[in-house]
Amino acid sequence: MTSTSAAQPRSTGHPGYAQTQLRVPETAEAARRLARTALATWGLDDDADTAALTMSELVANAVRHADGHSLRIIVDRPADDRVYLAVIDRAPHRLPQVRTQDPDGVSGRGLFLVEAIADRWGYDFMGPGSQPWGKRVWAELKVTP
Repeated sequence: MTSTSAAQPRSTGHPGYAQTQLRVPETAEAARRLARTALATWGLDDDADTAALTMSELVANAVRHADGHSLRIIVDRPADDRVYLAVIDRAPHRLPQVRTQDPDGVSGRGLFLVEAIADRWGYDFMGPGSQPWGKRVWAELKVTP
């Protein structure tokens, strides 16, 4: 089992869910499930597969390039027509980069896909500006309410 905590809905503010998971490849499935469940709860079934793919790529990138034992996955709905997906890891020194695509390569396409799918994506440092302990890599999708 990969889960280290159950998904918790946000108690105040805009709707959202967060869950802590182990930093292992199997966490991509838990992240896809969380994205699909959240979007179904919000009546956004038509956008669930896109959100699940985006979460899967964000998690795969963190599993491959981050440090630490766990990740925090987040699915929020900051507006009726927006979904915010994020993964928090403990590798502030390893910044996400879209790679030049090797047509024969078998990996390295995750952030290329995120950039193609998301309206916006980026990263934020977590912790004090001079000594961040981690980063949040996020993507925002436009959805049809």
